[in-house]
Amino acid sequence: MKRIRTQVSKDELRRVRRGVYSAGRCDDEDELRALLLCLPEGAALTRESAARRHGFGVLREDQVHVQLPPTVSRPRLPGLVVHHSAVPVRPVLVGGLPCVPAARCAVDLARTARRIDALPVLDAALRSAAVTQEELLAELPAHRALRGVRQARELIPLADGRAECRQESQLRLVLIDGRLPVPEPQVWVYDEYGFGRYRLDLGYRERRIGIEYDGLSHLDPERLRHDRERMNWLDAQGWRMRYFTAQDLYRRPQHIVTTIRKALS
Repeated sequence: MKRIRTQVSKDELRRVRRGVYSAGRCDDEDELRALLLCLPEGAALTRESAARRHGFGVLREDQVHVQLPPTVSRPRLPGLVVHHSAVPVRPVLVGGLPCVPAARCAVDLARTARRIDALPVLDAALRSAAVTQEELLAELPAHRALRGVRQARELIPLADGRAECRQESQLRLVLIDGRLPVPEPQVWVYDEYGFGRYRLDLGYRERRIGIEYDGLSHLDPERLRHDRERMNWLDAQGWRMRYFTAQDLYRRPQHIVTTIRKALS
């Protein structure tokens, strides 16, 4: 131990966690491995932490989420959130880190996250190809007695891997919850030669109604010019476009529903 303290004082070793030292610089993944070394056997990343490693981390990962068997006491470590699960699970290695399987992770988030955030998780899980819709449905019975399983059961059939961003998924859910027809994600609009000219976030192809989310990137002057050209071309093709912002999505979703209902009628 004295030798270790000497090496630390000379910057030859770096203390990552209590009892865990590194001979070089550590990145976030190294620090995560060090944390797992401090946990009881059987610990596995779950929720937002596992989703990020599986490729569908659309929710913020402010803390490290791990799952432990119910008989193991909760360790108290900074930045750690422990989830006990009575449902047995065999961890899988993702990038050398033990994680709950992708289907378990996605369903856990689908039942515990806010509804507006749960569908983006499921869409991203399908888009990443980490899991299929059939695998999500097959995972549901293991959660039947757990909180929020009804929400997961409702949302899994609505999940669509074509969605390309969180806000697009949320916008689709607002329309579904508003009892409107389910819009198609990522609608290609073709020119007279049959080439895909533009792709819309959401749309009702037969009615030629397009729906898009305008984020901060659309404020860029060059992007604004491109958007104007795009808007004029779509208008000439008979498409009626409706654009919504973060304020519409998060503060007045009923405005979105009313606007699209009028367009459809």
